[in-house]
Parts: sequence; C-alpha cells; structure tokens
Amino acid sequence: MSWKSSFVGRNLAMEAVRVTEAAALAASTLLGRGDDQAADQAAVDAMKSTLDEIAMDGVIQIGEGKKDETSKLYQGENVGTGDGPKVEVALLPLEGPTIIAKGEHNGLSVIAMTETGGFLNTPNIYMDKIAVGGGLPDGIVDIDEEPAKNLRELATAKGVDVSDLVVCILDRPRHSQLIASTREAGARIVLITAGDVSGVIATTWPKSGIDIYMGIGGAPQGVLAAAALGCVGGQMQGRLVFRDDSEKKLARDYGIDDLDRKYTIGDMATGDLTFAATGVTDGSILSGIRREHGVPVIHSLVMRSNTGTVRCIEAFHNFASKKGF
Repeated sequence: MSWKSSFVGRNLAMEAVRVTEAAALAASTLLGRGDDQAADQAAVDAMKSTLDEIAMDGVIQIGEGKKDETSKLYQGENVGTGDGPKVEVALLPLEGPTIIAKGEHNGLSVIAMTETGGFLNTPNIYMDKIAVGGGLPDGIVDIDEEPAKNLRELATAKGVDVSDLVVCILDRPRHSQLIASTREAGARIVLITAGDVSGVIATTWPKSGIDIYMGIGGAPQGVLAAAALGCVGGQMQGRLVFRDDSEKKLARDYGIDDLDRKYTIGDMATGDLTFAATGVTDGSILSGIRREHGVPVIHSLVMRSNTGTVRCIEAFHNFASKKGF
C-alpha cells in the first residue's frame, strides 16, 4: 500500500464520519416527535449535501431506492465533487426512522465505501442472516444449521456454556420459531425492535454483550453490516428471502440468477472498505447525541479494512461558530 493510497484512505474515512455526523445530527432534532418520515428526510438531506462536498467521484450502489422512487441518494446517483478517487457507496441515512420518531434505542446513521464493484447489487427485500465477531474458527456457524447446533459450536469455540451466550434477534412475528428454538437450546436473547446493522456489528463489540446475530432483516442492511464485519474480521452469511414471485423477478432484474445462494462477507462487500456510523440514540455500540450547554456531543466509529483499525470519535459541534461540519 503506497503512502498516497494510505493517505487517501484515511482522508475518506474521516470524511465518511463527517457525513454520518451530519445526518445523525439533523435527525436528532426530531427525536421522539412521532414523525418518522420527517426524521428520515432530514437525515437524507443532510447526508446528501455533505456527501457532495467530498473530493471523490462516487456513485451510490445501495441507497434510498431507485431514481423513480426517491429524489436523493438513489441507486446510481453520483455523489462527491467529481474529483478524487472513484468509490462505490452504500448508505443508510437513518437506520430505523421509527426508532428516532419514538426515541428508542439503536438509532444510527451509516455509510460504507469501497472500490467500484465492491458491493453486492441487491434490491430492497429481505435477507436471512447469521453473524459472529472475530477471533473464531472459520465456518464456526452456518445459516443452514439448526440454531441449537450453531450455539453449541459457538459456545465450544468460546470456551463457555450455551447458557452464557447472548443472541440478538429482531422482535418480529416471523422469528417466533427462531426465538423458541434459541430458548430451547438454553441461550439468552436480546430482542431489538429495529436496527439489524447495529445488531450485527454488536457481535464484534466486546462491551455489547452480544455473541451472535440471527434472523431476517433487510438485504441492503445486510450488505452494510458485511462491510463493517469485513473491516474487523467477523463472520457472516446471508441468503435472500422472497415473499412472492415479484420479488424473485426483482432480484433477477438486479442480475441475481442464483436465488438460493448463500452469501459470505466476501460476496457482499470487498475491496478497500471504509465503514462509518454515528449514534443518534443510545445503543449497544454507540451513545446517542447529547446536548451539553447547547453544544451537541456526537459519538461515531470508523473502520478500515486496509488497516484493520476501529476508531471511536467523540465530536463537539459548536454551532455558534457557523462553520458547519
């Protein structure tokens, strides 16, 4: 890795944090106001304007939808000044607009960048996922195995009992059997109302207390989570879930021919990955935005696969200076 490429990577990493900070701060002004659409739009507007200030030639691979579905941050939209490195962008201005509208936990703003062609091109449908953190034997869990077996294997690898493990699962009716099987196996469970990107990342975070993530969430969120795990050496598998034939056709329109494919991190996110997230509300990995004497205090993290680094950043935004982000 040349000095120049290293410098460019570090610069983009810090710019990525600036983008998620802007989106998170904009959304935080609508915390608990009961309007998820307004919170999401505030995050979208702030993320778009900040992205366009970055010296890069970017194109959105995963965003708010297709061009005919949204006016900003759509798939295929160019972002950045047009100068600088060519990058592919995956983003989620607000993971869980309802979280912000209700003032609940695990609200995040998220972005990932890599080289062109580095992200799986997937429609906004469901994906079944299983993920664990780093430092474990390859293939320690498998999405095709029963929860009980995966939990036994993980417990053995960690040198603990299954009853010591904590499983993160989205609290949805579709997971009733998964929850029952996990409880029968003897593991403990943390149910989350939304935010499966943060749920997956939590498996890599020792202080989160989460050992494994299982269950069905959004496919775009799966790609973003894979980008994060690709930076720190975690393991993840995913498989697209189709509710009807129209979603299968949609997947084929996106160039996906093998509808039963089991995706790994390397299938979903490759290259020189940069991942950044900023907390809007308190969660298992990041604190939410606080205001101290009128000054917003913001907590973010940024990861880079090239260096294997994770940086935790606390930022104080003094609006009196009117210098923005």
